[in-house]
Amino acid sequence: MKDFDSIPSLMDDLGKRAKGAARELAFASAERKHAALIAAADAVWANRAGIIEANQKDLEFGRDKGLSPAMMDRLMLDESRVQGMVDGLRSVADQADPVGEVLTEWDMPTGLNIQRVRTPLGVIGVIYESRPNVTADAGALCLKSGNAVILRGGSESFHSSTAIHACLVAGLKDANLPEDAIQLIPTRDRAAVQELLTMTDYVDVIVPRGGKGLVGLVQREARVPVFAHLEGIVHIYVDKAADPQKTLDVVLNAKTRRTGICGAAECLLVHQDVAEGLGRDLVAALQAAGVEVHAQGILANDRTIPATDEDWGKEFLDSIIAARPVADIDEAIAHISRYGSSHTDCIMTEDTAAAAQFFERLDSAILMHNASTQFADGGEFGMGAEIGIATGKMHARGPVGAAQLTSFKYLVRGNGTTRA
Repeated sequence: MKDFDSIPSLMDDLGKRAKGAARELAFASAERKHAALIAAADAVWANRAGIIEANQKDLEFGRDKGLSPAMMDRLMLDESRVQGMVDGLRSVADQADPVGEVLTEWDMPTGLNIQRVRTPLGVIGVIYESRPNVTADAGALCLKSGNAVILRGGSESFHSSTAIHACLVAGLKDANLPEDAIQLIPTRDRAAVQELLTMTDYVDVIVPRGGKGLVGLVQREARVPVFAHLEGIVHIYVDKAADPQKTLDVVLNAKTRRTGICGAAECLLVHQDVAEGLGRDLVAALQAAGVEVHAQGILANDRTIPATDEDWGKEFLDSIIAARPVADIDEAIAHISRYGSSHTDCIMTEDTAAAAQFFERLDSAILMHNASTQFADGGEFGMGAEIGIATGKMHARGPVGAAQLTSFKYLVRGNGTTRA
């Protein structure tokens, strides 16, 4: 990339090139996009040693920056995580191409035939923190959906993201698609983010993926439409009819499998009828697994920390969970409605009526019954990967995969048809 004398001129160039690439991608064949993603997957695996070496620089940067263990875990790449990126690229490649899909079709008495078909959004700006694998996921999903993308990874993942991006560009080149279809902002300078948020001539939507601070900044400063991804303040409500073993398995997995992801459980609500038995057992099991429990009422023991008002509605992203008893399912729903972030919430129960009430009364993007909240992931939903989990209600909601990165247009056909 040529040198630029300012961030605005750099970003203007990226925007122009993305816009040009988007025009070509809009009609690129499914076969060429598939070939680009498979070639990118091969390149990632072939260059895994270089990617992991670049990641070591990022880990050193993260340590110097004082990142928490959970955030360092999000940043870290090893061979198994590189394999996960490769699998994600291949999975997205093998999915049906959404562009041109006929969503619905009908005929009018006037003789018109009308189709509503999927079409790319255009140019997508993706701003993300820490997790370098988002570079591959976002690049793949945008390409699959016929969109050009401008990626802005976190400063701590700069080297890893750069190495992964090079593999995606190699895939585009191999498939004879425009290399500008997937661009990575080549600077840590935060001024680039401010420019990206206001590039209304080039960028059609911004997708922020990160913590509350990042999303809040984007929502405040953006002049471009935003797919909001707010905090994952994830609740698990243990109903009086919960199966003890299922509940133990799910709660431990939901909290401890990976504490730094947005689907990790952050608050445990236990029906008062089972709080003294199952509830206290859950707290003890979490503590035995190394989780710090901020508890209230009967769930407290001599090793818990008293829960305060600040613990409700908090995304810990660490080995910490808040816990309290509730009188019944209504109180659990009220608590979640007040303190939740509309991301993911779960009920553990064998009572189908209680599960139905939980599903009906709450409006989170993802609601679960007897399943770990760590499944709140586009890959686990069969989307291959996700660009984030949207918690807003406009356009896309829940895991945002390739299909959610499209809009639609109407194709209207007549036969010399005129309007009376």
